[in-house]
Amino acid sequence: MKKMKTLAAFSAASLFMANHAYAAGTWSEARSDAMGGTGVASASYGSGVLTNPALLAKAKQDDTVTVILPSVSAQITDKDNLQDQIDDISDKVDQYKNVIDDLTLQDILLNPNGSLNQFQGAAGDLAGELNDLKGKTANAKAGASIAVSIPNDVLSVAFVAKAYARAHVSSSIDQQDIDYLNSIAGSRAVAGGVALDAAINGSDVITSNLNSTASGRAAIVSDYGVALAKEFDLGGVPVSFGVTPKLQKTWLYNYTTSIYNYDSSDWNSSRYRNDDTGFNVDAGLAADFGENWTVGLSGQNLISRDIDTKDILITNGRTGETTNYKDTYQIRPLVTAGVAWHNDLITLSADGDLTETKGFKSEEDSQYVGVGAEITPLPWLAVRAGYRADVKSNDSNVFTGGVGFAPFNRVHVDLMGLYGEDQTWGAGAQLSVTF
Repeated sequence: MKKMKTLAAFSAASLFMANHAYAAGTWSEARSDAMGGTGVASASYGSGVLTNPALLAKAKQDDTVTVILPSVSAQITDKDNLQDQIDDISDKVDQYKNVIDDLTLQDILLNPNGSLNQFQGAAGDLAGELNDLKGKTANAKAGASIAVSIPNDVLSVAFVAKAYARAHVSSSIDQQDIDYLNSIAGSRAVAGGVALDAAINGSDVITSNLNSTASGRAAIVSDYGVALAKEFDLGGVPVSFGVTPKLQKTWLYNYTTSIYNYDSSDWNSSRYRNDDTGFNVDAGLAADFGENWTVGLSGQNLISRDIDTKDILITNGRTGETTNYKDTYQIRPLVTAGVAWHNDLITLSADGDLTETKGFKSEEDSQYVGVGAEITPLPWLAVRAGYRADVKSNDSNVFTGGVGFAPFNRVHVDLMGLYGEDQTWGAGAQLSVTF
């Protein structure tokens, strides 16, 4: 359990908390990710437990045990470099406090204008930065997976441990902060203005008058399950069914604090973190029509769960009012349909979500569609490309691509990358072995 949490944190939470992260869905699988996030009908039997457990029963006669150890992916969407901006603001406020606390009454009386120039200029700069932060957000998602798939004519079995994570950073800028800082920047110290009052009374005056907040919320969901799959002949059509009962552990982070004290390294503090353990299930079906067509339907997290974050109380220094910051993470059924056309050289795939992808209640939902292609010009080489879009336009649309190497058809190394709108970047890697 701890290992899967660490993998997820590497791919998303920890990476984002330190610098940022992202990947789609509730799984990570480099081949499918490179093909536009598709895989419900096109994934191999060895990775089917991650995308559609029914595909586990689609192993060929000579297929053997496959071990994915591991698959990881991450994506960054932060066109405004928001987290660094917030960290910079907290650093600058510390500098401004030091400037004002170092001023002596003698300095102010002998040279009131000159002594306050640096402080007033800094206040004006900070007001401008706060104004620039309004409405900006940064988002992150990622995944990590480990699986052991054992094909069998009677009943195919797979053991899976996977984790997916998402994080969201936003700021709530109080217009009165901007007005107050501008009043410092534009006041006349000799006339007893706001700047002089702050200088005489020290940084406590500044702290009590600045009340903007920053919020960093993250969720890491780890699944540990056993998949079972069986193929049947229905009217001459091979149809397989699969199910994955699983233990599900969720860690939630609700790091909400004054924007002037924000430090991304504090995300993991127990003050902001809680966890929850429950049960869930994935299921799927797949059918082959002729030698080249496969259609599939998968359902991830078929049991709905709502998990609340910790309550974080913040007192407004200006009014004395206390605000309770909390959120709810929603785990909901994600149903996806897919179709694939394939032969020995080419695989073409398309997936579409039939339900919305939900997360924190404070965020907008998404619903994805994707298309992908794979060409295998050599038995040991595969080249892939794809495109994934959010039909609700709440997430970045991305182009994907990747390569796969399979020396001796025993060791498989898959690499993927993506690029999209809003300065979205991503990468993933997967190592798998067949015995």
